[in-house]
Amino acid sequence: MKNSKLFLISFLNSLGVLVYVSLVVTFMSNAEKIFGKNNNSLTGIIILLLFILSALITASLVLGRPVLYYLDSKKPEAIKLLLYTIGDLFLLLIIVSVIFLAVK
Repeated sequence: MKNSKLFLISFLNSLGVLVYVSLVVTFMSNAEKIFGKNNNSLTGIIILLLFILSALITASLVLGRPVLYYLDSKKPEAIKLLLYTIGDLFLLLIIVSVIFLAVK
């Protein structure tokens, strides 16, 4: 598989993680407006379930295809894709941090 296709897949997966994290942060920032101020055990349950769901979604985006490639005996592609995805996530972290500092 060409490196350009692997890079595109890794970029789209990283972008998916960024979009998902942005949606979760937006939800959590507005949760008090949506649900009102609650300090009961249901709030903890919702937060833990959201955490578990987030872990599953982001793990699927970051690790899903590399694991499938690895199991299909495409080990070099699996490793490259995982490394490209890590690099893309790091690059997105830098970009978002710079934007944050510029706006602040």
